[in-house]
Amino acid sequence: MFLEFFESKGHLAMKSFSLVPHNDNSLLLINSGMAPLKPYFTGQEIPPRRRVTTCQKCIRTGDIENIGKTARHGTFFEMLGNFSFGDYFKTEAIHWSWEFLTEVVGLDPERLYPSVYLDDDEAFRIWNEEIGIPADRIFRFGKEDNFWEHGAGPCGPCSEIYYDRGEKYGCGKPGCTVGCECDRYIEVWNNVFTQFENDGHGNYTELVQKNIDTGMGLERLAVVVQDVDSLFTVDTNKALLDAVCELAHTEYQAAHKTDVSLRIIADHIKSCTFMISDGIMPSNEGRGYVLRRLLRRAARHGRLLGIEGRFMAELSKAVIELSKDGYPELEEKKPMILKVLAEEEEKFNKTIDQGLAILGEMEAEMEKKGETVLSGDNAFKLYDTYGFPLDLTIEILEEKNMTVDEEGFQAAMKEQREKARAARKTTNYMGADVTVYQSIPAEITTDFVGYDRLVHDSEITVLTTESEIVEALTDGQHGTILVKETPFYATMGGQTGDTGVITGAGGSFVVEDTIHLQGGKVGHVGYMASGMLTVGETVTMKVSESARRSTEKNHSATHLLQKALRMVLGEHVEQAGSLVTPDRLRFDFTHFSAMTAEELKKVEELVNQEIQAGLDVVTQEMSLDEAKKTGAMALFGEKYGEKVRVVKMGDFSTELCGGTHVGNTGTIHAFKIVSEAGIAAGVRRIEALTGEGLMAYYHKTEEELHEAAHAAKTTPADLKSKIEAMMAEIKALQAENDKLKSKLAKESLGDVMDQVKEIHGVKVLAAKVSDADMNGLRSLGDQLKEKLGEGVIVLASVQGDKVNLMATATDAAQKQGAHAGNLIKAIAALVGGGGGGRPGMAQAGGKNPAGVDSALEKAYETAAQQLHD
Repeated sequence: MFLEFFESKGHLAMKSFSLVPHNDNSLLLINSGMAPLKPYFTGQEIPPRRRVTTCQKCIRTGDIENIGKTARHGTFFEMLGNFSFGDYFKTEAIHWSWEFLTEVVGLDPERLYPSVYLDDDEAFRIWNEEIGIPADRIFRFGKEDNFWEHGAGPCGPCSEIYYDRGEKYGCGKPGCTVGCECDRYIEVWNNVFTQFENDGHGNYTELVQKNIDTGMGLERLAVVVQDVDSLFTVDTNKALLDAVCELAHTEYQAAHKTDVSLRIIADHIKSCTFMISDGIMPSNEGRGYVLRRLLRRAARHGRLLGIEGRFMAELSKAVIELSKDGYPELEEKKPMILKVLAEEEEKFNKTIDQGLAILGEMEAEMEKKGETVLSGDNAFKLYDTYGFPLDLTIEILEEKNMTVDEEGFQAAMKEQREKARAARKTTNYMGADVTVYQSIPAEITTDFVGYDRLVHDSEITVLTTESEIVEALTDGQHGTILVKETPFYATMGGQTGDTGVITGAGGSFVVEDTIHLQGGKVGHVGYMASGMLTVGETVTMKVSESARRSTEKNHSATHLLQKALRMVLGEHVEQAGSLVTPDRLRFDFTHFSAMTAEELKKVEELVNQEIQAGLDVVTQEMSLDEAKKTGAMALFGEKYGEKVRVVKMGDFSTELCGGTHVGNTGTIHAFKIVSEAGIAAGVRRIEALTGEGLMAYYHKTEEELHEAAHAAKTTPADLKSKIEAMMAEIKALQAENDKLKSKLAKESLGDVMDQVKEIHGVKVLAAKVSDADMNGLRSLGDQLKEKLGEGVIVLASVQGDKVNLMATATDAAQKQGAHAGNLIKAIAALVGGGGGGRPGMAQAGGKNPAGVDSALEKAYETAAQQLHD
């Protein structure tokens, strides 16, 4: 209703942007409807229309510790917004918000109360005189409530609209009205009038281009329309809450403690599902850490409710089912979402037990010292290392009448935040790194014309050095060139930027990299090799053909590789990153175990089959919806426009891709995987070669083969049989060596039969041998057993500063209580070592040769203790 209403007012309805901010380092996650539209507000990019409306998925985790404790807050919400970039202003914004709420949604006008900023008389007049709201029903609030600003940059007053939900939601106190903390008066709409520029020092100037940024939480509006008590009892959220209740065999609103856990699980699983669908993976930093915290908090509350086993993937299915109509990407990414949730929950199930054990050790230490307060550092260690939220640590200790130094915990947390803040780069209002490119006018853009040509003439629009925009670049200077049309492909989607040269009448520029800049601009980065180039002159752009062609082979191979991986490993495989250069290709993908040699062979064979098949590579432009109907694979973190490019390789592979490709897969020649390894939790990486890179690899391998053959004094053809002969020779020499060692050991042992003691009718021998390894001792033991008949033998040998111990007991000796393993264990400490083994045979090593004699004496004692008649 909202989007259609604003479309009728000339707005362009745009789809929700990803939760991952695009070119904005100031945010970890999109947290408002205007956040992804910042470039349009600042004028850095030209909007597709001056009136825009969206329903934007958002996540806010600023007060994560409080979420669930009440029914008022959640981490995930959808923000309805209408925006004007220098078009309409206060009059239209206020009129349309009133019209939508009263005429379209049908809310009772008598229950709506607007507020304005203290001195915003214009907004007050519109509400009072034009809409007809009595003056006593319009509230003036101060800067904290009704003025939107975010440090330096555009800002302005707000006008909010509150809805009176009736006495049943109120606090019952006299004078309860708009602004009261109770749940009676709920803010449903916020109009922000961006009319000033704040210089960061509290000085405000009027903006030439005034903007409108409005926001209304979809769930909040639903609370009002459905007349329910909270966000959690709105129909869609209630359905999810019911699914949690079913798993936990409990009901909502029966006990406060249970409700807290139910709300946390329902809210967090929704956030996690949406985050993973936008390509966010659990990690220990940035947005990946936010995801991990939410997952772990939900998993822990599942335990508190007594939910057995892994349950988050199951609940995620409910989220997907409830939200897929508005967000089809949830259904598309379902196999992966479920896999990531299951793996992460499994990991936490192991971690939480470890954390509880560590906490147990901390408690024991406190009891020993007579302390009752856990230090802030220890509480932070549990939080930071094992994902224990502070409230979990407090809860566990409370049961034992212990507490936590919360101030110390906050101090440790603050210290970590300050370290993180100090590590951040300098950013502007947009949160992007401050560079010379920020000063380039928004209207300058670059068209890419390089799909079908590598040479093109175009006009220079901008020249920059590394620090400023200039009119000319001269010999030896490093800088960036922007032109109207370029055949150079800029780094995107894993494909590295083209290299080459730009030449003009008076100079030549070497392009070392081609990059995307904000607002549809392409920068050619490099240095002047000779002469001078100036703004406005026409230059010839020439892409390095060999590098481009090699890159294309590698890029097309990644498409074949992705399809082959999905065929061999399963549909959960998603691209998690790639790098395509002229020399090689690197492909990161989601999978949760190392690939077997057989799987790698199968994938390689599939790719090479399709290369040999000589499939035509066809590219088409179409709308995103049409592309999805073709089954084209979309990539995480990519921001797709209205028109997309679909790359089809026969009937084998269909993907959305803006990169450059071969015309036929046969051009790739061959494909070889050179490595497969894990790079992060649930992410694997394949490195592979094609074309020239593969030929260079084979040449190098051949070279190494010749070197190896030369070292073995043979030819490559005879190398295998030569190595086999050498191995046989080594084996024979080793056997001869062992025989000599055994003979020497036997000789060094001498006649030891006089050292044999008889204990309870069992012969026991403990003797020293010089310089024998473990194999030698075992061989000697066997020979002595033959001489001794039934009995127990213990041998010790010193090799340098190392001691070897070996014990053996015959069957009859074992029947009388002898146990070689326990005997060795009893004497190993005397030679500074440890070991053990079976009743019949055991061995140990040590580092104290001086203890050998004592150990042998102890051997007789231990044998005497073990043996019985």
